Amino acid sequence: MHEMAITQSVVDAIVARLGEAAVSCVRLEIGRLSGVVPDSVRFCFDVLCAGTSLEGARLDIAEPPGQARCRDCGDEFTLDDFILLCPCGSADVAVLAGRELRITSVEVGHV
Repeated sequence: MHEMAITQSVVDAIVARLGEAAVSCVRLEIGRLSGVVPDSVRFCFDVLCAGTSLEGARLDIAEPPGQARCRDCGDEFTLDDFILLCPCGSADVAVLAGRELRITSVEVGHV
């Protein structure tokens, strides 16, 4: 499960940046085409935060859909899964968004 390693990196990055400051909320953006399962990250987050300054913090995850542009017809369209097909039937598409995996904000305060 690579979500465990990814979540550990998120926790480590926040602790390295904020030290012992009590974190009340972490917001992540995990694109639907990133290959990362948000529910697995949620589970891992609770486990990995135990005993750290993030213990008890809320985790909010935004899951933006993929966006692509067809190289054949020029249409831009939304992708909710890994089937990279334009509505015109072409598989010659450029993925524009949806592969994001980032910390968007961290709230520090009383948990």
